[in-house]
Amino acid sequence: MEKDNSKKIKKGLVVSDAMDKTVVVEIETLKTHSKYLKKYRSTKKYKVHDEENKFKKGDMIEFVECAPISKGKSHRVL
Repeated sequence: MEKDNSKKIKKGLVVSDAMDKTVVVEIETLKTHSKYLKKYRSTKKYKVHDEENKFKKGDMIEFVECAPISKGKSHRVL
């Protein structure tokens, strides 16, 4: 598959592979509080389409935005 520059490529850790053709990927970012200047961790979870069910819990994967596949799933594995 070709990487399209207009789509955002993200990298994260698979935290769940219980669903069919779907993995839940978590991205952790380090942010700084605007007033107190203290660093804190922020996490976000994405449902990612995995057509072949080849990724398991604990894998690091790259995924990209795509057209919505279902209500909560609009990313696919690269």
